[in-house]
Amino acid sequence: MIDPWLWLGLAILLAYTIEAITGFGSIVIALSLGAIMLPIPEMLPVLVPLNVFMSGYLTWKHRQHIHWRLLATLILPLMVAGTLTGYVLTPWLGASILKALFGVLVVWFAGKELWRLFGGHVAEPHGLMTSRIITFGAGITHGLFASGGPLLVYALAGIRLDKGRTRATLLTVWFTLNLTLSALYLFDGSLLASSGRLVWYLPLLVVGVLVGEFLHHRLNEERFRQAVYSVLLVTGLLLILRA
Repeated sequence: MIDPWLWLGLAILLAYTIEAITGFGSIVIALSLGAIMLPIPEMLPVLVPLNVFMSGYLTWKHRQHIHWRLLATLILPLMVAGTLTGYVLTPWLGASILKALFGVLVVWFAGKELWRLFGGHVAEPHGLMTSRIITFGAGITHGLFASGGPLLVYALAGIRLDKGRTRATLLTVWFTLNLTLSALYLFDGSLLASSGRLVWYLPLLVVGVLVGEFLHHRLNEERFRQAVYSVLLVTGLLLILRA
């Protein structure tokens, strides 16, 4: 039987390799695979600070493209409020419920993306109130699983931003929220308890990014995405069945 924390290390290496290739989902992928063997609350104080290093660097690098007005008026107030709500709710939900809820989120996300890739479906814009409700929901999923991306991207469907501004703005969201969560984990003691593992996993982040950058122009990205979403779909179903 493989050691659960070694398994998480392999998941982290794979997740950051995939993020460097496709630009999405390091925490969703690492948490999905890791949750097969480890409780979600035990992994978050490791995965969230890891992401702070990467998202912080990329946010600074692309800061000139950030859409500050969208951040200040729609995304950050609701996402921060939702994240704090999710963090408070976490102790009240058992490990099995958290695993099942995360499995449902992963299945929905992977299924939606596969439908889009294979069927050419284009997301329709939401009304302002609907976008706000979904954005707050994205914050809750971020507080619970540090995985608010799927719902936030869905909430922002129809908002016309070029690829560079979208990426920079979302990177700022993840940096801000994950820095907030890291501070909360420091306050409740879970970050210090996980600091030894965090140090060992940091090199895996660097290796994953370097490998991903090497593979980025050598793979068919659309087919690679299809494969990743298919694996996530199966993984999400396994999490639900094993909850």
